[in-house]
Amino acid sequence: MDSGTGTAVVPASTDLAGLRAAASGCRACELWQPATQTVFGAGPVDARIVFVGEQPGDVEDRRGEPFVGPAGRLLDRALADAGIDRDISYVTNTVKHFRFRPGGRRRIHQTPGPEHVAACRPWLDAELALIAPDVVVCLGATAARTLLGSAFRITTQRGRLMPYDGPAAEEDAAARSAWIMATTHPSAVLRVPGDQRPAAYDALVADLRIAAGALA
Repeated sequence: MDSGTGTAVVPASTDLAGLRAAASGCRACELWQPATQTVFGAGPVDARIVFVGEQPGDVEDRRGEPFVGPAGRLLDRALADAGIDRDISYVTNTVKHFRFRPGGRRRIHQTPGPEHVAACRPWLDAELALIAPDVVVCLGATAARTLLGSAFRITTQRGRLMPYDGPAAEEDAAARSAWIMATTHPSAVLRVPGDQRPAAYDALVADLRIAAGALA
């Protein structure tokens, strides 16, 4: 759907399947043109915890599913080590199209700009409103600054649980009690030099265990 204003137009009343179908035609920013497809979130509508990343990567763009590439496999392992049931989790991204530049045979990741985040924000808000999770975990700086404000810094504020009063269905808003926190993106762990990677992975798992504790 194209609002003509650089912001996605989200159906007023629909379920996750309806949101996914509508998002597949989103033209609110230019990223839909080079990307293979929209990559919407995945998981149950009654998920207790939502993980929000930056954007789909190369593998995700080709397959049309979030967190199915190397970073997704690392996240799955970290969730298991942290004691978080993947079946009660929903995974999505702040931006639903892959932003990249050509690099020979490879497509090189490019961080989405604020205009892309703003264009896609209605989809994320709609997902969170429908799911109304107990805990939201921001994976990486883009997601954290989108949901926690531009002053948020992963390096100094990761792993801290904060009250969350984000978008929710009107009938649930008054009774809602939820948490939000941020940690590093799994792809950042993969970029750490090999000898330092175990410590970076352990730090991610430690943060996820804090989120698991909030679910208890």
